[in-house]
Amino acid sequence: MFDIEVLLPDLWSILSAVPVTLAMALAIFVLSTIIGSLFAMVEYRRIPVLRELVVAYKVAFKGVPMVIVIFLSYYGLPPTLQFLSSLIGVEFNGHSTPNWITLIVALTACVAAFQAEVVKGALNSFDTGQADAAYSLGYRRGQVFRRIMLPQVIVAAIPDLANSFMVIMKALSLGFAIEVVDIFAQSQLTAALNFYYLEAFVIAVVIYMVIAYVVTYAADRMERALRVWA
Repeated sequence: MFDIEVLLPDLWSILSAVPVTLAMALAIFVLSTIIGSLFAMVEYRRIPVLRELVVAYKVAFKGVPMVIVIFLSYYGLPPTLQFLSSLIGVEFNGHSTPNWITLIVALTACVAAFQAEVVKGALNSFDTGQADAAYSLGYRRGQVFRRIMLPQVIVAAIPDLANSFMVIMKALSLGFAIEVVDIFAQSQLTAALNFYYLEAFVIAVVIYMVIAYVVTYAADRMERALRVWA
């Protein structure tokens, strides 16, 4: 039976994981967007060799399940960091790397492949006729990018970027496999103490829905504001 009396205590317990989850999600979102944007620019500019490497990267990380990348990072990142530090003469115990850093690295690598597609699509949606008109008025390439292209690209990418953030939020639940506690993991731990699993997961669902609503609302407001500016 569904017990309403345990909802409030479980809520406070699960809410304790929200700040950590949001911090990890934001870090992954920012890092993956930066990396994905660089990849998208390489493809958009059709830079030789680098373009082929970016395509190979996207194929690899879009095809491999995230949980496998997480475990590869879990077992491969510590010795790799230790080896790299030894090359520069620094003593570093790679196995002391916190699991949450491993999770951020793994998910950033995966999500960057998808963010590259988001930014690439936004770049391709830009009407090059506007750039030609700006060049005819004496604009330099940097000015065209900052004043004309960038604002429109950002507006075009906002809806998909908001979706990416929620994908990251859900992907963080895979971190429980390497003992990283997020909202989902905290729900499991809370339920394990009192055996009220249904109640704990209902609370988790509500928290995820609230976060999704806030992200969607903020993205819509930002898009409307930037459309006026663009």
